[in-house]
Amino acid sequence: QVQLVESGGGLVQVGGSLRLSCAASGRTLGRYIMGWFRQAPGKERESVATINWLTGTTTYADSVKGRFTISKDNAKDTVYLQMNSLKPEDTANYYCAARPTFPAVPWFWGQGTQVTVSS
Repeated sequence: QVQLVESGGGLVQVGGSLRLSCAASGRTLGRYIMGWFRQAPGKERESVATINWLTGTTTYADSVKGRFTISKDNAKDTVYLQMNSLKPEDTANYYCAARPTFPAVPWFWGQGTQVTVSS
């Protein structure tokens, strides 16, 4: 049971950058996978990036590889999503999520933070 609070969303020009933050509380993250998901209007929610809190292993959606970086700060129990070279198609509500590494259970979700990329 982890409480998640996202921040850092906003309006940015094409090619610009934003850094999203997700502060976690409630229990240790040592056996959790943290992730960023996004949902654009009229589309299904999709995984953007994940990170294993213990090992640091990361995954990325093909659409963001080379542009986005997920990272964590152990001391602050916070996960970040650095977004560079932003495109209009990156516009979405971005959600932080967490789940135990084992057993498989549904993700716990934050409230979301809006990212809008305009030309």
